[in-house]
Amino acid sequence: MSSTLSAQNHADFANYRRYAAENAKLGKPAKGEKRVVFMGNSITEGWVMTHPEFFKKHGYIGRGIGGQTSYQFLLRFREDVLNLQPKVLVLNYGTNDIAENTGPYNEDITFGNIVSMVELARYHKIKVILTSTLPARNFGWRPSVTDGMQKIRSLNARVKAYAKANKIQYVDYFGAMLAEDGEGMDSRLTPETVHPNGAGYVVMEALIVPAINKEL
Repeated sequence: MSSTLSAQNHADFANYRRYAAENAKLGKPAKGEKRVVFMGNSITEGWVMTHPEFFKKHGYIGRGIGGQTSYQFLLRFREDVLNLQPKVLVLNYGTNDIAENTGPYNEDITFGNIVSMVELARYHKIKVILTSTLPARNFGWRPSVTDGMQKIRSLNARVKAYAKANKIQYVDYFGAMLAEDGEGMDSRLTPETVHPNGAGYVVMEALIVPAINKEL
């Protein structure tokens, strides 16, 4: 019994079920439809819940799952991105990798996961927008991680350089949401230290819409 339960838990590591019904309902894009998929963690999932009208107005599709790392994004990438055949992918990542939600953080592996998703998307003729990891003063659920901002800055610099070298749009949420002391997110934009509030999402929306429109 225990081995069966363990196997089931491992099989759902990516949480394929989260959007299975919605994906099936969407089906393939209609002729002329220009889908945009937002792939991410709770920051993306919370965006849809906080500002559903933003996604509805623009016809954007949110595929964020709280707590997930880039490892899990990569596993569900076919179901939640490729099979939906979007024109544009907006990818946000990194927070939970650095918070060690699925194990010790390794920047090389996280960066590799991001590159793998970009390469898969581009192979399928999906335009990619890479967005920075947001600033986070600390991770309330992982107090043992005390150098999060240093790791966020390092990952952001690496992804930004990769985007520039590969002619990919890079949207810098980090710089726009940084507190004056440079040690976390502006307290006016978050109810704690990691997730944006409504005002935070307004800042992100102002940055991402022009980037998407440029790709479309």
